[in-house]
Amino acid sequence: MTKQPLAIGIENYKEIIEKNYYYIDKSCMIKDLIEEQGKVNLFTRPRRFGKTLALSMIRTFFEKEYDITGNLIDNTEYFAKMKIWQAKK
Repeated sequence: MTKQPLAIGIENYKEIIEKNYYYIDKSCMIKDLIEEQGKVNLFTRPRRFGKTLALSMIRTFFEKEYDITGNLIDNTEYFAKMKIWQAKK
């Protein structure tokens, strides 16, 4: 069994998934955000606790991203193995 490297200092969700770093799935946070329908969501955590990484994950999930030629990039591959994918809706 090989050990997955830790993503120390990496704040980009896509990079962590692409390079197979150790990652604790927090994708259910997306489902909570959708269900709660809050006007404002505040993420409070101590320093170095993953706030930027969480926002990167949320951005990857919701934002439409285009490549240099204008084609839509499919980001679903980054969530295929995550718990949010089981939520379906």
